[in-house]
Amino acid sequence: MNAAVDGGVFPGAVLLIRLRGERVYHRAFGCAALVPAREPARLETIYDLASLTKPLATTTAVLRLVQDGRLSVDDPLQQHVEELKGSTIGEATVYHLLTHSAGLPAWRPLYERIAEEDRRNPGLLSSPAAEQMVLALIKQEALSAPAGTRSLYSDLGFMLLGILVERVVGKLLAVYCQESVFEPMRTPLFFLGPQGTGPGSARRTDAALIAPTEDDPWRGRLLRAEVHDENACALGGVAGHAGLFGTAAAVSAVVGHWLDSYAGRSRLLPPDLVRRFVTRQDKIAGSSWALGWDTPSAPSSSGSRFSAASFGHLGYTGTSIWVDPTKELEVVLLSNRVHPTRRNDAIKQFRPLIHDTIYEELVEKS
Repeated sequence: MNAAVDGGVFPGAVLLIRLRGERVYHRAFGCAALVPAREPARLETIYDLASLTKPLATTTAVLRLVQDGRLSVDDPLQQHVEELKGSTIGEATVYHLLTHSAGLPAWRPLYERIAEEDRRNPGLLSSPAAEQMVLALIKQEALSAPAGTRSLYSDLGFMLLGILVERVVGKLLAVYCQESVFEPMRTPLFFLGPQGTGPGSARRTDAALIAPTEDDPWRGRLLRAEVHDENACALGGVAGHAGLFGTAAAVSAVVGHWLDSYAGRSRLLPPDLVRRFVTRQDKIAGSSWALGWDTPSAPSSSGSRFSAASFGHLGYTGTSIWVDPTKELEVVLLSNRVHPTRRNDAIKQFRPLIHDTIYEELVEKS
């Protein structure tokens, strides 16, 4: 970890490891900020979790709705999102979105279209009308393959899942996650709305604990206490694919519930559903995806030692989760590798190395 800081993989990071239910390692390294002034990383440092939002918030919310009988993974999108009726993507199911097999492209700069329209009609950015525009733009996307035939990791699919959750519950995604996921799990994860406000946002005194991300050319400022992802920003900071913030301990609390439920030690999440959601879906040829979670594939960011039963996810800002239920091993790594610029991908080589080292030192030698 120190070598990664010295080598510029990230300015700083927090690493938390739980083994057989016990926290065996929890340390902060390097700096939470380099500019405008250097600030040390601490265990309490809050990170922009980026795509960890997908499993921790959106996927867990979907599981809770399936658990309550309010949603089925076989439901087509158009059953809950009226704007998608009669479209090809509207016929895709919740299962297709969770497994990234709906045929949607990986990413589109939807924020640019929304910002362009906002210049003509100020007030669109971060408004409910922005969500309507996102739905209209995604509805127009040509699918790369028929749903269920090919897996392609897609932010757009999880943007739709976040909207679908809101339609099912009649509440903002942030509010539902706070009430039905984070509070029952006693974890202080939260979404941040514009300028650090909104449902589940951090207290004002917490802003200084949030590690900054990029000196962003689109917004013309160093981002701190606001989401790094531009599409999530255009939606007001709360989206199904990005927008969640938290400490390593807060992330571990949710991950711990998934693992404890998998092992049958907790009933907060149904063990049978948890096992289904974290198991690779073999019916999609060549896919490593479970339902909202990824599984190891060669080469994997989890390294070479995590078992095939493992599940995890990565976040663009420099965050990751990997869990091996066969060894009851949980690894949470949070960093802001995009600070002060995203032009740094050294973490790709670092992630497998740190996970192999953890496995060697804490599992094979124990």
